[in-house]
Amino acid sequence: MKVVITGGAGFIGSHVLDRLVRDGCEQIVIIDNLFRGRMSNIKAHLSNPAVTFAQADIRDEAALRPLIAGADTVYHLAAQSNVIGAVTDIDYSFTTNVVGTFNVLKAARDLGVRRVVFTSSREVYGEAQYLPVDENHPFNAKNSYGASKSAGEMYCRVFNNMGTAVSVVRLGNAYGSRDVDRVIPIWLTRALKGEDLIVYGGQQLIDFVWIDTIVDALVRLAAMDVDPDPVNIASGQGTSILDLAQRILALTGAGTKVVVQSARSAEVAKFTADVRRMQQRLGIQPPADPLFGLPQLVTWYRDNLI
Repeated sequence: MKVVITGGAGFIGSHVLDRLVRDGCEQIVIIDNLFRGRMSNIKAHLSNPAVTFAQADIRDEAALRPLIAGADTVYHLAAQSNVIGAVTDIDYSFTTNVVGTFNVLKAARDLGVRRVVFTSSREVYGEAQYLPVDENHPFNAKNSYGASKSAGEMYCRVFNNMGTAVSVVRLGNAYGSRDVDRVIPIWLTRALKGEDLIVYGGQQLIDFVWIDTIVDALVRLAAMDVDPDPVNIASGQGTSILDLAQRILALTGAGTKVVVQSARSAEVAKFTADVRRMQQRLGIQPPADPLFGLPQLVTWYRDNLI
């Protein structure tokens, strides 16, 4: 069986690769343009004859199609997945997250791929009208990243209607090893360097989800009968951004402080997911403590400080 991971050298994609290799997948093709992905994330598997890496861009349809040809499953993770990065470069965000997703879906349809699993985001909901947010909450994107993921989801639904089996997950705030340019890796890096932690706003409530939970969800969805309805993948609990900062300072032993600055307008202030569909459909139970992985993550960042 051939499996393709777009964005396979990135944070989540490289963990999916780890899982597929461990499960004995026969053929895995990694597609990544290395805009955010890193070869160091996948180097442990490059000598494996089952694994092939292709430096290619999902915006390049001609390069994409032969890599997808013959695939049973495509995990579509390639994206500009950083909110501030998407706001800073809206052209790259649009062409990658919308045009690139369309290219993947079109190739999957034309080439007879059995299943596409698309990673969307809680950013499609924008500022929540109610908490916790279930999957029926209306789209109300606050930033260009959320808008691009909303558009990607709409194309997934259209292609589902045309007969291409697409499963959609909406991720909370993922955290784990190999992540960069988001709040937890930024703060862990700063704390381990003895620098202050910068908080923008201080009122945020965030639903953090450990990387292994996400990988479990993606793999389980790929193996199930298709259901076009999206699934929130999150902890179902909100963590105060200031509590997170204090926890990181305590775990790292950093003798630094938290510095609060003005909120950034592009960022959603409060989000907690309703995860009942995740529990019922996928059999995944959220942990009692959403940040249970922080201690081992501190060790990882201490050993791999970038």
